[in-house]
Amino acid sequence: MKQFHPLRPLRNPHAMTIASNFWPRPTRRLGPSVARDFETEPGSRVRGDCHWQKNPTQHPTLVVVHGLEGSSASGYARGTAEKAWLAGFNVVRLNQRNCGGTEKLSPTLYHSGLSVDILGVVGELIERDGLPEIFTAGYSMGGNLVLKMAGELGDAAPDQFLGVVAIAPALDLASCADALERRENFIYQNHFVKRLKRHMRYKASLYPEIYPIEKLEEFAKAKTVRDFDDAITARFCGFRSADDYYETCSALRVISGIRRPTLIITSKNDPFVPYEPFEDPAIVGNPFITTIATDHGGHCAFISSSSGDERFWAEARLVEFCKSKSLLAANPEF
Repeated sequence: MKQFHPLRPLRNPHAMTIASNFWPRPTRRLGPSVARDFETEPGSRVRGDCHWQKNPTQHPTLVVVHGLEGSSASGYARGTAEKAWLAGFNVVRLNQRNCGGTEKLSPTLYHSGLSVDILGVVGELIERDGLPEIFTAGYSMGGNLVLKMAGELGDAAPDQFLGVVAIAPALDLASCADALERRENFIYQNHFVKRLKRHMRYKASLYPEIYPIEKLEEFAKAKTVRDFDDAITARFCGFRSADDYYETCSALRVISGIRRPTLIITSKNDPFVPYEPFEDPAIVGNPFITTIATDHGGHCAFISSSSGDERFWAEARLVEFCKSKSLLAANPEF
């Protein structure tokens, strides 16, 4: 695996993280997409932007899951999709519930525990589409979801499910919430809270009988992600508190159960995904998990000193790993 050499002006984690958010990713080579809704629970659907190869059942498939307040249009989702498409994969850029303008597809909210949605998509691709090889990949919150799904499946994972990649996964939700509250991380905290509140107000306008948020003083006063999770996520998603939510939904709790090849890429200088949980025995002691921890990289950024397809190093490694585990990709006719 190629080592990561950060672009020198971006060795600072905040510079790296912010630059990644604004750095243009030309995706002219990405094949056309078709929007598709997947029913993952009764009455709840998620939408994927699907890029199909000419003969889909003869190609491996990659499902890409975005992070908190992202969408299928997030730069890293499109960048990964293009690299996977050019490598011969079908690609599904998945929106989590309510993301990417899909608030009307489900009366429920999205949160870090809804691995059932990822499993539902994988199951439909296997049963309905007959796809023989499926990989899941997630960034940040999406990384927690794909790891959580794989850990919960354990030995019961379907044969067609071949592997997982998680980039900067928020696999210990409480420590991430704590990190966001550090003074130096105010820009990320404010960004998330502002967007979470705006989307919640819109959701409440669609389902006022379910979400009477105008009566919730805690919602109006929320200034941190933890405040929001206490006021909204816990209240409307069946948890006792934000702490209960974080404990119940962190992938770290079930990650020892993973029984499929898994690659985790994280940065030791990630501003709000602490490195310590990645040294947990549940990860280090699991032979199915390979963890790559770089000294620099920021959060979901990994902008390298190389150009072209190697500029976003983690995206390239993600696709490289999945291709190495694909039997179809090993076929000389692939």
